Amino acid sequence: MSKKQYTMKELPLSEQPYEKCEKYGTQMLSDAELLAIVIRTGSRGETSASLARRLLEELPGKTLSGLFQTSLEQLCEMKGIGRVKGIQLLCLTEIAKRMLQDEASKKSLICEEPAGIATYFMASMRFLETEQARLLILNGKNVVQKEQVVSVGSFNSVMAAPREIFYYALKYKAISIILLHNHPSGDPSPSKEDLMLTRRLAETGKIIGIPLLDHIIIGNNQYVSLRENGYFSAQDSYSEDDGRKK
Repeated sequence: MSKKQYTMKELPLSEQPYEKCEKYGTQMLSDAELLAIVIRTGSRGETSASLARRLLEELPGKTLSGLFQTSLEQLCEMKGIGRVKGIQLLCLTEIAKRMLQDEASKKSLICEEPAGIATYFMASMRFLETEQARLLILNGKNVVQKEQVVSVGSFNSVMAAPREIFYYALKYKAISIILLHNHPSGDPSPSKEDLMLTRRLAETGKIIGIPLLDHIIIGNNQYVSLRENGYFSAQDSYSEDDGRKK
């Protein structure tokens, strides 16, 4: 005999997050209760609230942010989380990412300060499991015209050769460029390889006439701007006046 699959309405009042939300507001719900509302139903012999609590324990870091580091395949391997629930959870994380980027605002893509750029890209890059390098193509007013992924590397190595980076810079008629990459460890401290690559890009940019304005490393809710920290100097700065860099 198969065990009963409980729905929200069949839960005891103490385990009905819908009612709790309606009465006290979303801010009063625990992480598990929020998950229970998203996944809606439990599995055989397990309520949605119980399934949500167990899911939370199995996520990386045992927090909601662990969803950013979990694939659909990994979710489907968890007991009680099938394809539909897995897709629902992934869509939830994508909504969260987009809301964070909206909060940072596309005004950050007018590259005036490293902090604004880092904040904007933090949502999409901080939870990547491998290193990824992105090139920002800027016009004469320091506005991003295009964002190009130039490399996807291993956990601790990003292979982004100056030749490939400046291929895209020339292709898309960049006036200047900014390079970003993430550190999956969460620590944005630059490695020896990061510094070597930055110097090569800065030197190549001066020769070609497309200056590297910055190389920003994204960590877990923190970043390092190599130009801001004095690892290299750019001929052009983030500031602009009437379209002319200073």
